[in-house]
Amino acid sequence: MGFGGLPVHAQELRPVPALNEVGITEQLGQSVPMELQFQNHDGEQRSFGSLFESGKPVILTLNYASCPMLCNLQLTGLVNAINQLDELAGQDFNIATVSIDPEEKPSAAADVRFRYLEAYNHKNGDWNFLVGKQEAITALAESIGFGYRFLPDEDEFAHTAALVLLSPDGKISRYLYGIEYDPETLRLSLLETAKGEVRSSIDRLILFCFQYDATKGRYAPAILNITRIAGALTIAVLGAFILRLLRRSGVKTENYSA
Repeated sequence: MGFGGLPVHAQELRPVPALNEVGITEQLGQSVPMELQFQNHDGEQRSFGSLFESGKPVILTLNYASCPMLCNLQLTGLVNAINQLDELAGQDFNIATVSIDPEEKPSAAADVRFRYLEAYNHKNGDWNFLVGKQEAITALAESIGFGYRFLPDEDEFAHTAALVLLSPDGKISRYLYGIEYDPETLRLSLLETAKGEVRSSIDRLILFCFQYDATKGRYAPAILNITRIAGALTIAVLGAFILRLLRRSGVKTENYSA
């Protein structure tokens, strides 16, 4: 007997066949279809490729407005992360949240957009919320390996939570999973995704010293690169020390100078 006096076999969890198709099949390096057409929160028609016209990386999420829980948790996690970045959404990078529900209208996108822009600390920021027809949604989801299914009995979609980072030319650069995102991991991922648009020497040094560990979902020290930097610094310091000793001893140093 099980809980409440019910037979154990009556409480067995049986797999739902549709859920076997839910999840992420990573498509790193693949391009997303730029020609797909969606509507924004104002009902304006726009191609997916228009998100890349500024030449900035794009954070893509697939959600839907009437999602009972997971989408809210994920988008709240995302806004909490970008609130801790110096970079501005809509200026230094773009965000696109595309509804997986073809029945949703631009008004639903507008309501969700308003809610999360209100939670975003930067009033000049922007966030794209898009709705579209089933053909466009399916094509986009398949291009990033996003598996989801509609469950009629529950009247909701089964899906996973992930950020997909897209390069300025529309290629898939990274997947960040879960409903909470480490701001530094997100920032470094955006820097890498930007392909050479790293703006400071410090950022370049950080990216050289840290590499993304997909098994842990965060950046970890690149030991070999750090060893190289340490070795170069040691040689430079030692060389300067020897040169100083030679000068103190009165030895001509012209031949030692670079």
